Amino acid sequence: MITSTRPWTRARWSKRPFASQRWLSQSALDRLAEPVQSYISTSRDPYLNLSIEHHLLQESAPESAVLFLYVNRPSIIIGRNQNPWVEANLALLDLARHNHPETEPPSLGVVDLVRRRSGGGTVFHDEGNVNWTVITPPKDFTRDKHAEMVVRALRSCDVDRSRVNERHDIVLDQGARAIEAGCDDTHSTPYMSDSGNPRPLKVSGSAYKLTRQRALHHGTCLLSSPNLNVIPDYLHSPAKPFISARGVESVSSPVGNILLENDRFISTVQEQFAQLYGVSNKPEAVDEAWLEHNAIRKGYDEMRSLEWTYLQTPQFTVSNASDSEARTQFELSIRNGAINGGFAYEVGEDQHKIDISPSTMGQRLHEIQDFDSFVSQAFPALGALESHQLSAWLHRMLPSPAYFTQKEKSS
Repeated sequence: MITSTRPWTRARWSKRPFASQRWLSQSALDRLAEPVQSYISTSRDPYLNLSIEHHLLQESAPESAVLFLYVNRPSIIIGRNQNPWVEANLALLDLARHNHPETEPPSLGVVDLVRRRSGGGTVFHDEGNVNWTVITPPKDFTRDKHAEMVVRALRSCDVDRSRVNERHDIVLDQGARAIEAGCDDTHSTPYMSDSGNPRPLKVSGSAYKLTRQRALHHGTCLLSSPNLNVIPDYLHSPAKPFISARGVESVSSPVGNILLENDRFISTVQEQFAQLYGVSNKPEAVDEAWLEHNAIRKGYDEMRSLEWTYLQTPQFTVSNASDSEARTQFELSIRNGAINGGFAYEVGEDQHKIDISPSTMGQRLHEIQDFDSFVSQAFPALGALESHQLSAWLHRMLPSPAYFTQKEKSS
């Protein structure tokens, strides 16, 4: 059970200390040359915040240290080298976008699916967690350094169960107080269990992007998300057991809320960052005005595109060979988001392999709206019943992201 010395308060995001700018001033651009920089976003748009983050990585001075804090609306953020058909329940996202409240988990509404530019696993964002990013020169980077900074911030808020684990994540130990640990040791707490039970609760993961001149480390700190009970529904893909994929798969961990207000977490992280780098700068507010900068707008538009979300997926194979109820077994090979091979055959004594029709090669998987037509074209030799059963299976496992098409048309 998670404990807190403070009463639970619903997370809130205050804009009052940071006046929103109407345009991106030259002074804001000039600040990218300063040795220590601190930014906070007043926008909840995940595409914008991740685009600003990328711009800070690319354009901030090579020797500078940068802190960027932001909160996103409900969204699923997958890593640069991940597979959306594996990491997210696309059918559930589709239902939400087409207004099916009877099948939609309560309170979430529309949930964005976003492929970020850094590696790592999938994470769910909402207003109950704060995203933190630190960008430094590579010589100042270690995978623990800034996770330790965040742990010091949490401990200053009396979250004494927090520590950095061996995976560079931040966890809350759940054991009874048993061992003594130094107050400055950010990798142990008095609540650690020798047996590993109960398991610590993960409250912030880590993802990285390293370039020749810059190193980026970011995480998402779970503070008081109201959606913990339904997040697993969004991150459980029914197709996952049937996909063999290159790239990175997420590692599931038990998670929990810290029970801390967003504002308090933000201010203490800013304080720890200032102590770490010896400068106390007033944070610069960023918002939609930054889209007036051409480079940020270009990155923003790319990140919102279907091509970025789906065609960047590493090569993978879909097969129902492990489905004992399938009367027709098949395999599809997908490369760069498009079909580049496959076959099917009816289960039985006289199994005749049917190679996929060349006419479907190169078809983008996310653009297939009607699997009945696709299966008929791809495997014309299949019987009507077998063709229907296969198309129904594909509809369930690989739903078309029609919601993104609608979103782009309305933008």
